[in-house]
Amino acid sequence: MNNTELKVIADAMLEKKGQEVVSLDLQPIGTAISDYFIVCHADSTTNVVAIADNIEERMIEKCGRKVLRTQGKENAFWVILDYGEIVVHIFQTPYRAFYRLEDLWADAERTAYED
Repeated sequence: MNNTELKVIADAMLEKKGQEVVSLDLQPIGTAISDYFIVCHADSTTNVVAIADNIEERMIEKCGRKVLRTQGKENAFWVILDYGEIVVHIFQTPYRAFYRLEDLWADAERTAYED
């Protein structure tokens, strides 16, 4: 189930030109709030929101799942979509570099997604 959903999310990111799409498997760590993070960035706030909207549409269409909570769409520097066991992070490019989310979870197994 999760691998399918991760792929749907990654594909939705790539469709809207999300950059450096990576998922982190947090399950072995045991202290994380979710099983997976999936992260990407984009160069403009417009692009960040377009990626978020596309993920929400694709998850309903292909997985029958609605997002539980969203945060950050109003300024679109860092949008979070919470699907429970999967939390999606869409950064505007400079914010991804600043927050270095992947470095905080350096122990997690990483999977990169390409077009």
